[in-house]
Amino acid sequence: MSKIYTAEFKCETARLVLEQNYTHQEAAKAMNVSLSAIRRWVKTLRLERDGKSSPGLPLTPEHVEFRAMKKRIQRLEMENDNLKKGYCALNVGLTEKFSVVNMLSARYPVKTLCRLFRIHRSSYRYWSQPKSSDAERAVKRSLVSEAWNVSGGSAGARSIATIVTNAYGVKLGRWLAGKLMKELNPVSCQTRKHQYKRGGDERIDIPNLLNREFAITGPDQVWCGDVTYIWTGARWAYLAVVLDLFARKPVGWAMSFSPDSQLTTRALQMACERRGHPRQVVFHSDQGSHYTSRQYRQALWRYQITQSLSRRGNCWDNSPMERFFRSLKTEWVPTTGYPSFSIAQSAIIRYITHYYSDVRPHWYNGGLTPNQSERSTLRARGAAVLLWGMLMS
Repeated sequence: MSKIYTAEFKCETARLVLEQNYTHQEAAKAMNVSLSAIRRWVKTLRLERDGKSSPGLPLTPEHVEFRAMKKRIQRLEMENDNLKKGYCALNVGLTEKFSVVNMLSARYPVKTLCRLFRIHRSSYRYWSQPKSSDAERAVKRSLVSEAWNVSGGSAGARSIATIVTNAYGVKLGRWLAGKLMKELNPVSCQTRKHQYKRGGDERIDIPNLLNREFAITGPDQVWCGDVTYIWTGARWAYLAVVLDLFARKPVGWAMSFSPDSQLTTRALQMACERRGHPRQVVFHSDQGSHYTSRQYRQALWRYQITQSLSRRGNCWDNSPMERFFRSLKTEWVPTTGYPSFSIAQSAIIRYITHYYSDVRPHWYNGGLTPNQSERSTLRARGAAVLLWGMLMS
């Protein structure tokens, strides 16, 4: 959900550029807003200072007041026009009012009509939508419950709707999924978002080649890796994962009681073997000792993989891995951990190979799972190669 900023905040932010000689980038960083928003607000404030109206929302108090008065006049004119028709004088029921709103909705906004006839927009929207039968609703509620259980109690309404639509072939929207989840009243296992600190320098000998360019054009071009910890009854265990950035697909993993170079090397070895030892891969990670040790760098050299390192302490340089581990821990791992190492290992492998890769929709992939996204790309490229061969023959 996008943030909503007040006119005063926008005006103050734009003044940094127009009055205090901030660059657009410096103002965006100082006020923690996007660069496009800064440019839009500066353009709006400059036009208003020149006495011109801007296409966007006004910033200065005078223009804000003028816009509010203009909207109020337009609303009063529309309401007056409707009142002349005499509809409000009719002593009719709610259904008849809905019918009148539906008839006039082609000429006037539904929001204005609902306010005029004193009916709730949500009630009108519910009335205007085609109704599903009780039996159909019961089936969808059952599928929502099943998808919820498959997700381990972690999926939200959007993910539930996508899982039901793709996996079960039953069309379900996000809004109805949310309504059915509210009826089922499940308890989510999601935890609050963690606040990360920003960090600093990159290594001179191993630069940050990725530089937060996370949109990759094909499989096995860029891998990233990281290590996290999981409670296993009596002690902490450590999980190393290698993620293919193209479809956000885990391609290698390993678990042990020691977060050392042997652990990360095993995960890298699995990735290379499962992907057929691809060439010209870039591997990106943080500056942890298990990734900068001689043993690990020799493994990268042996597999002909180029290494890239994040800046020190800067988790955003490796945010896809941070996002993967957050999904794992909030969607799958119990808050109290696992009773043993073997149970933890089995559950995590099931999450990686089945739920995350084959069931869970990933929004970076347009709602497809990592496996679906990768297969779709490979099929499209195969068809393109075949067509090219036919044209050249």
